[in-house]
Amino acid sequence: MGIDRFLGELQSTSERYERRSDTRAQTRLALDERGILHADDTDRVKKRLKRLNASWALARSVEGMSGPPSEDDRPISPGEPALYRADVLGLERLMGRNDLIEIGFLERGAIAARAVGRITAETAEGTAYGTGFLVSAELLLTNNHVLRSAEEAAGSYVQFNYQAGLDGLPLAPETFSLDPQRFFVTDEALDFTLVAVKPASIAAVELAVFGVLPLIEQEGKVILGEFVNVVQHPNGEPKQLALRENEVVDLLEDFLHYETDTSPGSSGSPVFNDQWEVVALHHSGVPKTDEAGNYVAIDGTAWEPGRGENQIAWVANEGVRVSRVLGVLRERELSGPAADLRAELLELARAPQPTTPAAPRAASWPVGPGPGALSVTVPMRMTVSLDPGTVGPVAAAAPLASASPAAHPEVQAALAEVDANSARPYYDQSADGTQRERYYAGVAADGDPAALYVALSELLQSTHVRPQSYKPMRHVYPWVDLHPDRELRSIYSGKTFEARELIEDDARIDASRSARLQSLVEREVALGPERFEAELATLEAEMPFNCEHVVPQSSFAKHEPMRGDLHHLFACESNCNSFRGNTPYFDFTDFEEVVRTDCGKREENRFEPSDGKGAVSRATLYFLLRYPGLIGDATHELQASQLPLLIEWHRLEPVGEWERHRNMAVEEIQGNRNPLIDHPEWATRIDFLAGFGQPA
Repeated sequence: MGIDRFLGELQSTSERYERRSDTRAQTRLALDERGILHADDTDRVKKRLKRLNASWALARSVEGMSGPPSEDDRPISPGEPALYRADVLGLERLMGRNDLIEIGFLERGAIAARAVGRITAETAEGTAYGTGFLVSAELLLTNNHVLRSAEEAAGSYVQFNYQAGLDGLPLAPETFSLDPQRFFVTDEALDFTLVAVKPASIAAVELAVFGVLPLIEQEGKVILGEFVNVVQHPNGEPKQLALRENEVVDLLEDFLHYETDTSPGSSGSPVFNDQWEVVALHHSGVPKTDEAGNYVAIDGTAWEPGRGENQIAWVANEGVRVSRVLGVLRERELSGPAADLRAELLELARAPQPTTPAAPRAASWPVGPGPGALSVTVPMRMTVSLDPGTVGPVAAAAPLASASPAAHPEVQAALAEVDANSARPYYDQSADGTQRERYYAGVAADGDPAALYVALSELLQSTHVRPQSYKPMRHVYPWVDLHPDRELRSIYSGKTFEARELIEDDARIDASRSARLQSLVEREVALGPERFEAELATLEAEMPFNCEHVVPQSSFAKHEPMRGDLHHLFACESNCNSFRGNTPYFDFTDFEEVVRTDCGKREENRFEPSDGKGAVSRATLYFLLRYPGLIGDATHELQASQLPLLIEWHRLEPVGEWERHRNMAVEEIQGNRNPLIDHPEWATRIDFLAGFGQPA
């Protein structure tokens, strides 16, 4: 969305939120003093209880109210144990009396999440990402600011299964083109767009296997004080779930507000109640402001538009109520196939809905651990994995351990790319020069060092439009890291490898990981959360891929987009990867005289590589620009005192054709460039200290 539209939306959302501050305060007081049954309108509470298949009497009994009951809210007596079913657990959870959740809750959530996809929108401003979800057999719902027109929708697409599997590898996404010629309805005021989706993916997978999330017309789906769940693709990342972290604090005529102490939901995401019914379409966050009325960034400074939406500090979220979307849809004049598609959607909305979402249609369901895992965060901040392979169809590639690793589709695709690239021109100096000039056209390099840092940091963030998941066999080995002789070289040892060799070796490593992981998952309950996480970390450390993160993954907790950022990923045989670990770089005075491995010298939490010093220094400096404040001045991380070392390595080993090729190839894939490769002379003009985090 354009910056003016974005700022206007933030202002409108903030004004609505501020106008209701007194109302929210009264709601909070009622919730704290009397409980969830008394914070909302009584009729709405009774409709909510009815939808939960619970009576007012049962709710009063669970709540433990005192006082004489009326005829229609008779307390439950001990002689009526049949009434204490799952309904009681659901009510206890609704009222905050019990954090336990029946296991079916997670299973239903995995089914519901399958209908949620990542939208890639091609707009006049460039590529943008959003979330959308299927609300009928052929219609997808998202925000107006994600898909503003039929013309934009025609060039955009949606991907389902864009998520990680239980083995940590990304599933194979299914890509569907949108079909706005058949159906397209949008509303800027309520910020929603409904668009038709082609019935089959590019790979001929049927849309029907991903199921439907109906827009339910019946009342009683949510009340004040209830927690809701958001399935989302934040910043275009793989699918994630904010589970029971958002508390509904206000119900407006068109919108509802839900507060959270975590990141906001993504544009176009479905907002669910605990029965996995859609209650709202997420469309905006409420930004935090300072005393002067400026929006506040996550680092506490005043936010500016150039810093990007992900840098805003949020205080709440806002969603469009499902009933209002349906109301506007009914009023639109439609004819022909579009009217028929609307009729199908409205019929689903009016139909009585089961409390469990219907499973999508499929012929077979895989059993046991495998791909299709959904990572969820529960209120205790514990991360668990749920395998929807046991509860819903998974149209995705099998884990590498299920067959010969070399026969896996991911491996075959990588090898095919290697063959295709063998005849591709390696590096076009003229084209690269043109792209470089265009990329830095607005950067003033001769001014204040701090200003240059900010300008480059904002440029790298705003142009990083296609973040990649961490998959070196697909993104690093086949093309990005090839040297002019079309071979790979280990970043630390300088040893030469064929791309095919590292791809097949990574496939074998992944197969071994999958087998070990399955055994580990089977013992998860016995091990306990802390021991399980420790063993999982040990497993990955013992069997690393042939790829090095110049900035160690421990520095950013293996989160994306840092983990898959190609600018700091290099081919590196697994033993050198393990040898370095997360040890900071260092320059030993006796490096040339001492006995060391081919990888370099490691001693007392210090590491000096045998090769690649110039490239790793430029990759680290890029990281400081791209992710300000994320690394530096913490235990076992980059120290500000190491900055002169990086600058010196950069000076001693100048940029060559290999790094220029890498830079051009990475821009083609993820959208941004490394300024230290394009303009080596800027290394001494940039205030890199601005990129360091705070002392630990």
